[in-house]
Amino acid sequence: MADQIPLYPVRSAAAAAHRKRAAYYSAAGPGSGAEWPSSRYQLEDESAHLDEMPLMMSEEGFENDESDYHTLPRARTARRRRGLERFVCGGWKLLCASCCDWLVNICQRKRELKARTVWLGCPEKCEEKHPRNSIKNQKYNIFTFIPGVLYEQFKFFLNLYFLVVSCSQFVPALKIGYLYTYWAPLGFVLAVTIMREAIDEFRRFQRDKEVNSQLYSKLTVRGKVQVKSSDIQVGDLIIVEKNQRIPSDMVFLRTSEKAGSCFIRTDQLDGETDWKLKVAVSCTQRLPALGVGLLDLELNQLTKALFVALVALSVVMVTLQGFVGPWYRSLFRFLLLFSYIIPISLRVNLDMGKAAYGWMIMKDESIPGTVVRTSTIPEELGRLVYLLTDKTGTLTQNEMVFKRLHLGTVSYGADTMDEIQGHLRNPCPQMQSQAGGNNASSTPPRKAQSSAPKVRKSVSSRVHEAVKAIALCHNVSPVYESRAGVGGEAEYAEADQDFSDGNRTYQAASPDEVALVQWTESVGLTLVSRDLGSMQLRTPSGQIQTYCILQMFPFTSESKRMGVIVRDESTAEITFYMKGADVAMSSVVQYNDWLEEECGNMAREGLRTLVVAKRALTEEQYQDFESRYSQAKLSIHDRALKVAAVVESLERQMELLCLTGVEDRLQADVRPTLELLRNAGIKIWMLTGDKLETATCIAKSSHLVSRTQDIHIFRPVTNRGEAHLELNAFRRKHDCALVISGDSLEVCLKYYEHELAELACQCPAVVCCRCSPTQKARIAKLLQHHTGKRTCAVGDGGNDVSMIQAADCGIGIEGKEGRQASLAADFSVTQFRHIGRLLMVHGRSSYKRSAALGQFVMHRGLIISTMQAVFSSVFYFASVPLYQGFLMVGYATIYTMFPVFSLVLDQDVKPETAMLYPELYKDLTKGRSLSFKTFLVWVLISIYQGGILMYGALLLFESEFVHVLAISFTALILTELLMVALTIRTWHWLMAVAEVLSLGCYVASLAFLNEYFGKLPWKSGLFKVFLNIFYCCFLPRRLKPQITVKPTSEHFTTQKACFRGKIKVLVII
Repeated sequence: MADQIPLYPVRSAAAAAHRKRAAYYSAAGPGSGAEWPSSRYQLEDESAHLDEMPLMMSEEGFENDESDYHTLPRARTARRRRGLERFVCGGWKLLCASCCDWLVNICQRKRELKARTVWLGCPEKCEEKHPRNSIKNQKYNIFTFIPGVLYEQFKFFLNLYFLVVSCSQFVPALKIGYLYTYWAPLGFVLAVTIMREAIDEFRRFQRDKEVNSQLYSKLTVRGKVQVKSSDIQVGDLIIVEKNQRIPSDMVFLRTSEKAGSCFIRTDQLDGETDWKLKVAVSCTQRLPALGVGLLDLELNQLTKALFVALVALSVVMVTLQGFVGPWYRSLFRFLLLFSYIIPISLRVNLDMGKAAYGWMIMKDESIPGTVVRTSTIPEELGRLVYLLTDKTGTLTQNEMVFKRLHLGTVSYGADTMDEIQGHLRNPCPQMQSQAGGNNASSTPPRKAQSSAPKVRKSVSSRVHEAVKAIALCHNVSPVYESRAGVGGEAEYAEADQDFSDGNRTYQAASPDEVALVQWTESVGLTLVSRDLGSMQLRTPSGQIQTYCILQMFPFTSESKRMGVIVRDESTAEITFYMKGADVAMSSVVQYNDWLEEECGNMAREGLRTLVVAKRALTEEQYQDFESRYSQAKLSIHDRALKVAAVVESLERQMELLCLTGVEDRLQADVRPTLELLRNAGIKIWMLTGDKLETATCIAKSSHLVSRTQDIHIFRPVTNRGEAHLELNAFRRKHDCALVISGDSLEVCLKYYEHELAELACQCPAVVCCRCSPTQKARIAKLLQHHTGKRTCAVGDGGNDVSMIQAADCGIGIEGKEGRQASLAADFSVTQFRHIGRLLMVHGRSSYKRSAALGQFVMHRGLIISTMQAVFSSVFYFASVPLYQGFLMVGYATIYTMFPVFSLVLDQDVKPETAMLYPELYKDLTKGRSLSFKTFLVWVLISIYQGGILMYGALLLFESEFVHVLAISFTALILTELLMVALTIRTWHWLMAVAEVLSLGCYVASLAFLNEYFGKLPWKSGLFKVFLNIFYCCFLPRRLKPQITVKPTSEHFTTQKACFRGKIKVLVII
């Protein structure tokens, strides 16, 4: 069986595009295939001509000229720049690519693709070795854990710098103090990081173990045995029970159905929860990408700026020293003395803060079930600008509900369905007379009913025909459970089935189909059985009607409709039923004046519409059609076109029966959540694999696109010229949502990537339909590259994994479509509505807390480095440390660490206020909480406070100069504790405990610091110490600049209600 599966080599994208263009021009051209070379040259000439025609139009061009081609200066500049880059870098890139390809060919021997033999039930006979069937989301193994963690840490400039500084202490000439002064903080930072990564890795291992430990029934010569999912091998015979996940790539050998069919769901592949008749192929999990937050990158840049300041200060000191003696040794010693300008505790404080944020998120009772799977980027939730979301299972439940039936002159809604039931309970007089006449004759009718004089049908007869058409025109199959359970043999399954109504479920290729059949059952007309050749309906009176399925025309994305030809066994009538989208059905039904208007009304309500029609056929008409249809299917050339032409011969002047409206039930609170995100300044893009009509309906019903907002549907394009014209047409639209298909998107990205991104980013909402997983990931990367803003991807299926991993932040939803997206995401939630609180409350708080914590830690290092600079300046620029040994270690740990770290509990507004005023979130995307401006303010304050502390100690205690060391250090500790207390905006009891604990530790340690301080004159110097602290802390508080947000009309009410004044982005002393 496996030998029959063809294996095709992967061809290049350029070859595929070339074949696609060749197929297009061969089909479109008037000539035969021999004329293809001329078409190819025509294509090249057209592309060359388009290069001379810039895409975008200026605003004046739209007003003064109707031409589609006007010059865009930026486009010309980009083209010139691009040409220069090709000229300069083209040769180098070609050389590097050639070398890389040569090395790959040498190092990796290409594997020949060939057929293989699979021994069914005997995997041990397989000669070829295959990998285990296990899911692995772990980033490291036992050998790569330590090297991998160390690499991830030392790739940041901050940690690499301190590693170099610590290693320099092994050189006697450069040694400043004890080794533990540098190695203890570095070791502590690495220990905390390794512990955090180990915990995250262990959690990933537990999640993988849970999935890999799922049990399945394996068929062996000894009978059934239970086997874990990870132990399944190639060749094993696995029994997959009902509602059980398919654990690997499998080929169905036998099913319990008599016809051998089996309905499966491909939700782990494409995210769709509807049932399909196809062979399943499971999706494998890729290793998750390691995320680095924007805050970490910003702090890394600030660290480099601090390093430049460190080198400059050291050079100034050596210069003022006069380059006396071995000045290079003095320069390096100054670099070591001022190394606290770059605080080593910055990384460990941020990492511990991120762990605390993750714990707070998971313990929030308002969003139960939320899991933080990546503890390195919680602050990314507070910087998002673009939210890319899936549709099925994310915004919707993929559960269809029948809402409306329109017959032209009468409409039935949810509150009037009982009237339809009443019509069906009462047999229609016209149908009774017709049935009686047909039963009187034993021969089938030879003439079409249309030859009889037309009589206006009553509402009751129209209801009967419409409901019967809906109950017959579909691909739904009723399924009954077996009373004997799943352990029975297939031969006895049919005898053991329970055919009662309560034991019946429906399966189909589309949830819309199931919703329609379930609705007909609710009004009295029930589908009780179906096979490949017949259907049986049960009327409200209990009568069974049998219909023979003569022909079936399935739904396709090209035709946008499906049909069925059935024969009534009791009357021998042959009827052709068809249903489809209004755009496809409006041209095949008889003239009417209500279809287009009602379709628009239902679409504005967010309903998915289907037009139902029928045509009565005589026996001669059907026999003629069948012969032509069979001949078309046997054609060797242009088979699809000939078959479509034969089917279209029936699709003429069909009788319009009804218009149906089905609603895709949204997830709970989707509409207010999307409104909340929009008010927060987040642009939402919906990327789905569904068809265009479905995606547009959901965009309207979820209020992703408001009812008053225009929608521009991007017409299908297949080449550069069509994309050129359509983009120009789109640019004429202003403030409208964009709906584009995946094929058109691919063409536009190939030729006009920058222009499409520029136009799409200006839209309030974008809907991309028929998107593949690769296209979803490409869109996420396009937004990152084009805008430089942070993106977030939300999904729940295996088809969303690539998009989630490509975005800056990924959120997975655990739902009906499995856990692939949840396991691969950075954050996992149970419902879409939880994203609002996750971003508005936790994302905002995490970013503001991390920004405040990072800047405060840098302030703590800057102030002591300033004191060291003042001390060295006073003593003739000597490279002598101010504080040695335990004092430096204690300053960064037990004396100030707990109060500074307690800033992770601070909050500027309450969670309720953050949810009530989402405009507060919008200001975070500008990065004002952590910028070079705020950083410069902290630097100035640190220099001022360090200078006051040192000069104040020297001036106030001039007569007791021997105690300057103890007095200045005491004032430094008290200043840091007081700074934290003045910075806090909302006190938490743990903050008070941290302040008291740190102060107590310092007071208690004074008894053991005699070798550093000696006997301190507390009685005479305590007042001077507090005076120095007052000038250091409270004076600049009155003089510091207020960094505020400029009030705008959209959130002026927010400022007044929340703060009754200015919104403070940064609180500094």
